[in-house]
Amino acid sequence: MKLTDISYIKRQMEVHGVNFKKKFGQNFLTNPTVVERIAENAAEGVLEIGPGLGVLTEELCRNAKKVVAVEIDDTIIPLLKENTCEFDNLKIINNDILKLDIKQLIAEEFEGCKSVSVCANLPYYITTPVIMALAESNSGFESITVMIQKEVVTRLCAKPGNGEYGAITASLSYYGRCEKLFDVSAGNFIPKPKVDSAVMRINLFEEPPVEADKTILMKVIRGAFSQRRKTLANSLGTEFSHFNKAKITQIIEKAGFCADIRGEKLSLEDFAKIANVISEM
Repeated sequence: MKLTDISYIKRQMEVHGVNFKKKFGQNFLTNPTVVERIAENAAEGVLEIGPGLGVLTEELCRNAKKVVAVEIDDTIIPLLKENTCEFDNLKIINNDILKLDIKQLIAEEFEGCKSVSVCANLPYYITTPVIMALAESNSGFESITVMIQKEVVTRLCAKPGNGEYGAITASLSYYGRCEKLFDVSAGNFIPKPKVDSAVMRINLFEEPPVEADKTILMKVIRGAFSQRRKTLANSLGTEFSHFNKAKITQIIEKAGFCADIRGEKLSLEDFAKIANVISEM
């Protein structure tokens, strides 16, 4: 796999006059085993985000019926096309994934595919926005497999009561089940990042795991973690300012919890109970 050869990568970029761009968080994989492990469970259709030079794209094209690769950096597109020219099941789109209508993209590009998954080596600075945009798009993804900062994987996979558990963890659990697959040390990239990475998979639910008004539920989660050091009775007021503290206390207790409990102790099911009490009111 020549695209994992550091000498080849540097030579190819030099020939094309292309440089690594910090603003896009470009760190290219140089370990073929990692590439293979990320791509091994690809669905019939795969949406790849941030293909870069195409090292993962190559492997995805070998495993999937169709691959659509979205790359924001227009200067690297010629190299990506050159490196993947042998595949006729690949479409490259030069755009920002956060500016695209993801649901429309999937409907248009993967017609005829029985299943669609996402694979991505995400820049650290846009990890959360991209993951939430994919999960919230309601596009029928089977799974989302991403390589991101190791600490973020720990946070997203944390359980209630864990110090890493937060609003993003609880919110994401509404859409799917997160599992850490394996670690990837900084030495597996060029240029070498300052932190280690990890690969995680989000197995998306066909139906929400809880019954609750989604808008209210997400407000409850945001409010619960808005002031982590405060009790739930105090922190929920940031999202439900029309309720006084006495009313919020009543809501929490009616849902079956003590008013002095903290948000980090509650599961998605617990937040749903609180959201349902608020809906009834």
